[in-house]
Amino acid sequence: MSRTLSPTVRRRRLARVLRGLREAAGLTLDTASKQAALPRATLGKLETADLKRLRLTDLDSLARLYAVDDKTRLAMHQLAKDAEQRGWWSKYRDVFSPGSLPDFEAEASVIRTYEAQVVPGLLQTREYACAVFTGTNAFAEDEVKRHVDARMERQYILKHPYPPEYAAIIDEAVLRRPAGGRQAMVEQLHHLAELATLRHVTIHVLPFAAGMHAANLGGFMIMDFPDDADPAIAYAETPASILFVEEEEDIRRNDAMWREALNASLTVAQSIDFIEEVATSLESDQ
Repeated sequence: MSRTLSPTVRRRRLARVLRGLREAAGLTLDTASKQAALPRATLGKLETADLKRLRLTDLDSLARLYAVDDKTRLAMHQLAKDAEQRGWWSKYRDVFSPGSLPDFEAEASVIRTYEAQVVPGLLQTREYACAVFTGTNAFAEDEVKRHVDARMERQYILKHPYPPEYAAIIDEAVLRRPAGGRQAMVEQLHHLAELATLRHVTIHVLPFAAGMHAANLGGFMIMDFPDDADPAIAYAETPASILFVEEEEDIRRNDAMWREALNASLTVAQSIDFIEEVATSLESDQ
């Protein structure tokens, strides 16, 4: 059983292939578009993964221009066909915009995250997730259920036969902040401790005692992919926008922040003990 293909990742890979072929041929965007009889805007969008409808005839024109062999041309066709597929998240168009987080999580081989405010979405219980969306005061009751259902389905990637390696650094404040009532919080903490025992999941607590640290500007995620043609991507979310970055320098900066935060965190064993201690403390206060 293979993992779900991501149309966004495949479109992104095709864009890099086409750009690489053009640059290897020593052609500018203007020259290539003229010689392939394609509008410049169309070729530009192909190379930036912004073209939603991919025509095989356009790819064939570029294959002839770049003098690629049949194997490469057919591989380009396959990427285009894969890019037309729909992932499970397409049924949640009211929750996820095209090219959003599930699109990249679907094919990521390694996911690293730091969270300072709430439990990472892939690790949330249903009750905790409901409290998160209710607490924003931005959604009606039916919308809260819709977002929670979508979040629960996102979590399938950690239960899949071929899951990504998932590593989370969670600030102590997340464990201390009540959400959904005492019992819901206790269940969430036990859920975290249980997930931390899975072979492909590691959870580190960044304690208050660590003081100021490299990741103190807010939560973020880094995703790596198994194919070298798919560069790493970093993700951050604010109240006003969602940001994906893939420039090498930006990835290096995010990677350095995550690793420095990891160095300031408790070990996995210490983190599990810490999480259980917080849960026990809440239970004893009942």
